Amino acid sequence: MKKSKSLFIAYSAVIAALYVVLTFLSNIFGLSVGLVQFRFSEVLAILPLFSFTAIPGLTVGCLISNILSGCPIWDIILGSFATFLGAIGTYYIGKKSYVLSLAPPILSNAIIVPIVYTVIYSFGSEGFIAWFLGVFTGEFVMICIFGSILYKILRKNQKSLFKI
Repeated sequence: MKKSKSLFIAYSAVIAALYVVLTFLSNIFGLSVGLVQFRFSEVLAILPLFSFTAIPGLTVGCLISNILSGCPIWDIILGSFATFLGAIGTYYIGKKSYVLSLAPPILSNAIIVPIVYTVIYSFGSEGFIAWFLGVFTGEFVMICIFGSILYKILRKNQKSLFKI
């Protein structure tokens, strides 16, 4: 039991660290700001299809990324919550449908992030619909296109990578 718990924590920590590194890589290239955002870390949203350990890993990774990026408090809290909801949805829906399992992280971010920007911060004159479409586009590209590529690669090595 102790070994399994240790592995769970270790896998989650590795996923969180990858999320932070990929987020900062996006920041370096200026891709994670603006109406359409391409966070490389969103590619990892497919990981709950392989293991429950991805849920805390993604959530903590998002939380740390948002804190270290200097995001305002509501962005830290609600952005991390959006990631958590998306990961939970991917995990449970993925048991029945791969295609539908991609929707939760896309939709949770496309709904919650625009609420943070337009309702809480009154940021940008574009309005909720424009922010929704922008965030949706970035999430769709990163998860459905690049995430699907990662999924195919990981699926081939699934038994050796995800042992818990």
